[in-house]
Amino acid sequence: MHNMELGLVGNGSVGALIDERAEVVWYCLPRFDGDPVFCSLLREAGGEKDYGYFRIELIDAEHHEQHYIENTAVLVTTLVDKQGGAIEITDFAPRFEMHERLFNPMMLMRRVRRISGNPRIIVKLRPAWEYGAQESQTTRGSHHARYVGPNQTLRLTTDASITTIQSESAFFLEGEYTFILGPDETIQGSVHEHGRQFLERTISYWRGWVRSLNIPFEWQEAVIRAAITLKLNAFEDTGAIIAAMTTSLPEAAGEARNWDYRACWLRDAYFVVNALNRLGTTATMERYLRWIANVAAGGDGQSLKPVYAIDGKTPLDERIVPDLPGYRGYGPVRMGNQAGEQIQHDVYGSVVLAAAHVFFDKRLERRGDESMFHRLEHIGELSIHYFDKPDAGIWELRGSMRVHTFSSIMCWAACDRLSRIAAHLKLPERAEYWRAAADRIHVRVCAEGWNEKLGAFTAAWGGDTLDASLLLINEVDFLPADDPRFASTVAAIERDLKRGDFVFRYVERDDFGTPENAFLVCTFWYIYALVALNRQDEARTIFERLLAVRTRNGLFAEHIDVKTHEQWGNFVQTYSMVGVINSAIRLSKRWDQAF
Repeated sequence: MHNMELGLVGNGSVGALIDERAEVVWYCLPRFDGDPVFCSLLREAGGEKDYGYFRIELIDAEHHEQHYIENTAVLVTTLVDKQGGAIEITDFAPRFEMHERLFNPMMLMRRVRRISGNPRIIVKLRPAWEYGAQESQTTRGSHHARYVGPNQTLRLTTDASITTIQSESAFFLEGEYTFILGPDETIQGSVHEHGRQFLERTISYWRGWVRSLNIPFEWQEAVIRAAITLKLNAFEDTGAIIAAMTTSLPEAAGEARNWDYRACWLRDAYFVVNALNRLGTTATMERYLRWIANVAAGGDGQSLKPVYAIDGKTPLDERIVPDLPGYRGYGPVRMGNQAGEQIQHDVYGSVVLAAAHVFFDKRLERRGDESMFHRLEHIGELSIHYFDKPDAGIWELRGSMRVHTFSSIMCWAACDRLSRIAAHLKLPERAEYWRAAADRIHVRVCAEGWNEKLGAFTAAWGGDTLDASLLLINEVDFLPADDPRFASTVAAIERDLKRGDFVFRYVERDDFGTPENAFLVCTFWYIYALVALNRQDEARTIFERLLAVRTRNGLFAEHIDVKTHEQWGNFVQTYSMVGVINSAIRLSKRWDQAF
């Protein structure tokens, strides 16, 4: 039975999830949101359709370990058999500079070597096509095998016996073999040397990238792993940032509450680029902002969608996939996301907050100018128009529309940042215009979103329920930390939404029933609020407890069972990894005070 003890490898073009026994259980081609050629995460082994995975099996295996090579996206799995025979499998996707440009091909590389004893292995490479519906047709060459699907062909190039691989025969592993899975293109030269050089250069790339990060003194390993993971979810070709590599991992056992997260939510992407920028790495932000500028320019001129495909254009029409039963059999499995059709007004603030960096960050080669500011003013006008209109809200409710307080606050944030940008550009009339707009929205939100009886801002205007997103009212500067309404809202959320160490996003019944598990990022938002309220000791305790429930590889999914600490929801969830970075930055000792 699958669980979330998975490792993520990738290179900005592709991403693969690999379980504790070195099975590639998830891998989409030709890009993050493509056909999952390895999809056993959503279909257990065996049965009529026993394909959709890449396994390197050790005969009589009884022990396994897995870890990342330090400061890299290279994953190592060790398997040990009953007689003490051991093998090591190294998985990675090549990423390094070559000929003065980034080399990150649509390629997954696996190297397997004997460590001790007389291990026998079986290699099972069984791609699937059309979301698990079809098995590959296979042909062979002298040093390669081709796996033919309806729309693309994969080539496995290896220095192992092709006959043995295709027949799935067991063989003694006496040395080391390399498996290169990529496009149907010839690889010249020694496969072993390709594997060795690509591995060394990929390790060197990631370690160089990590050295460039401005990390906090405490929790360095956790922050580095989070930063690498966020980088892996950025699609290098366009700059879009996906919410997670997977689709349809349910939020709790037995739930139909599952979605396709292989798309770019403007809200999530803002949080990602903001976190990476705090670590001093700007390239992901710059590429994302170019992507969102093109997306906004190509829209209908009236509004922005909350989520887009990674090319900015492909429709996200949601449909059920019939040939995959789902994670642990919990379906349905979905392709696409109906959220692309929703109205979510917080997106305007997400765009302007992300873009604001380029006007103030002097490290950037291309900084924001008056022309870019005027393009953003259109987003501000949309904020003014929509701040008091009903929407589906940050949690994308499918069965109701309300004026959500957080959406209104993010519309305020768009106007507020435009005023600051205009002042920075020495455009006093525009600064005054946007300040007046922000002030008008602020007054309305405080009047309509505040519930005196609860002593808190509520999920929707005139409502009486709470929403964990309102923990961010200080984070986005809507209220200063010493405003009593902020502390009172935090106290109300503690009282009504907190279960043990974890904070639920809301607890009232929605379109799919009452939420069973906590949304992990909400607990990180609670940590931010505690720090703002000078409750650092409590925040540190909760942060340490959160870190203790990560997977063995230091990763987080989207949800967590507050009793068992089992993780649920799509994986790896960028929202959750952002929380690790931001919490550590807020709580860590300063470097100059650490020794």
